Amino acid sequence: MSNGLDPALPAGPTWRDRAVDAGLFCAAVFLGMVVLGVVKEQGDLPGWAAELDPLLGLVACCALWWRRDFPLAVALIGLPAVALATSALPAGAMIVTNLALRLRWRRALLMLGAYVVCMVPSGLLLSGAADDLWLDAAFSLTYLLAAFASGNALRSRRLLLERLRVDAERARAEDERRLADARRGERQAIAREMHDVLAHRISLVSVHAGALAYRTRQAEAGAGPALSGAEVAESAEVIRGNAHQAVEELQEVLHLLRAEGHGEPVSLLPRIADIDGLVADARATGQPVDFRTELAADAVRDLRGQMHRTVYRVAQEGLTNARKHAPGTPVSLRLTGGPGGGLTVEVRNGLPAAPRAEGAVPGTGGGLTGLAERVRLDGGTLDHTATDGAFTLRARLPWPAR
Repeated sequence: MSNGLDPALPAGPTWRDRAVDAGLFCAAVFLGMVVLGVVKEQGDLPGWAAELDPLLGLVACCALWWRRDFPLAVALIGLPAVALATSALPAGAMIVTNLALRLRWRRALLMLGAYVVCMVPSGLLLSGAADDLWLDAAFSLTYLLAAFASGNALRSRRLLLERLRVDAERARAEDERRLADARRGERQAIAREMHDVLAHRISLVSVHAGALAYRTRQAEAGAGPALSGAEVAESAEVIRGNAHQAVEELQEVLHLLRAEGHGEPVSLLPRIADIDGLVADARATGQPVDFRTELAADAVRDLRGQMHRTVYRVAQEGLTNARKHAPGTPVSLRLTGGPGGGLTVEVRNGLPAAPRAEGAVPGTGGGLTGLAERVRLDGGTLDHTATDGAFTLRARLPWPAR
């Protein structure tokens, strides 16, 4: 059963609401007694009305306690009291204000019309004369419309505050979502950086350690010459150097993770010119790499730092994948393009003739996915194909004209 409340308004009285109700009740009783006393002194009320007036005024005042929960019922109870009792006028003003505040506008307007119909002719009934009928009607209309307008103003203010509260909560939730997305994006970027930095170094360590173990097993089986002390020391030094470099690069990534600012360590911003060192490290492991670049040095210097890093990471990922999945196969690395024509990085290697050996370096499977996202953020595309016995990794990046 509906009590007439508008669901758009917040419900549930608090101790503060109850204190306000008590204050309004006391004010309505006091003002009603004052109005009744003034009217009785003027002698305008007939005898039956003077006896009935206090009782009706008390009923209207008591009904105010339930105005929050049952505004429509309170308005119906107060209708005869306000129409016939002068002492109910203060409570009636509060009841009409409550109508506009809490009822849906259709019901509120219907009840306002009922109050107008009952109050306007009540002056003739109470006074018994038609001389002041227009004055009483004007007073009744002014009284009702002023109370109704006050209730509408309070309603608009409450709805505005509620809307602002909801908007503030929505904005707070949206900010939290954006912060969560930003944190997730940062974590993904750092994860890609750690993969790009460490996978290359660890694959180099694995290749050198695998070669050392293979030569040792061959010597023990009598299938090859034993390693000299100098060869063992050289291999151990290469392994130690790459492991040390991997630890340093990992520390730099962790430093980036803990940093409060947005700057990055310089060594984490590799440039296209550093690909020569990348190729040299790969060749030192015995990986046959054919590196050719058609990029003009002057034009390359004008590229954004992010573009340098993306090109470097594509080349690094291509060499690392070839070393892990097709060890010993020739690799070709090509850099082509120019301002206005885009920049293309292509890494091609032969497909392995046999399944991966037991000691091969395992992969996480996320390198190309992270690399594709990195290239996409730079406005480029990444594709990889395996055809005609070769695996090709190709990245195309935009290179604006000067």
